[in-house]
Amino acid sequence: MPRVVSFHYVLRDPTGRVIDTSAGGEPVVYLEGAGQIIEGLDAQLRAAGAGEKPRVQVAAGQAYGERDPAQVQRVKRALLPIEGELRVGETFQAGEDRYAPVVKVLALEGDDVLLDANHPLAGVDLTFDVEIVAVRAPTAEELRHGHAHGKEGGCET
Repeated sequence: MPRVVSFHYVLRDPTGRVIDTSAGGEPVVYLEGAGQIIEGLDAQLRAAGAGEKPRVQVAAGQAYGERDPAQVQRVKRALLPIEGELRVGETFQAGEDRYAPVVKVLALEGDDVLLDANHPLAGVDLTFDVEIVAVRAPTAEELRHGHAHGKEGGCET
C-alpha cells in the first residue's frame, strides 16, 4: 500500500550548488507512486520513516531525463507567441495551453530563434538532502484521486 509522505529538502547539482529548497516553506506532500515527485526520489524514499534525514542521489535518467537534442529547434520569430523583444537566456511558455512546453532562447539568428524545450535540469544528476516530516496511510479519497491532498486533507486539483 502506498503512503503519503511529507518532507523538506535541499536540492543540489553535481557541484554542490543549491538549486532549490523547501526551507522556510511548507513541506512537499506526495502519494508514493503517483508521479507527484520525480521517479528516482520517490523510489529511494519508499523505506524512509518520519524523522529520518537521508541524502538521496538521483541520476538524470531517473530525474528530469537526459538532454534530448531533438528538443532544440529553430523556428521563425513571427511564429512565437511573444510580443516585444526576445533575449538569449529568456524562457517562456510556447503556447497558451497551460501544458505547452516552457522553452529557453538559445540564440537569435536573423528572423530565426533557436529554442530549447528540454527541462532546465535535463541531463543533471541531482542530490537531495531530505528530512522526512511525516508518513501516513492515504485516505480512500487520495487513492481514488491518485494524489495526496496535503496536510489538511483537502483536494486542490
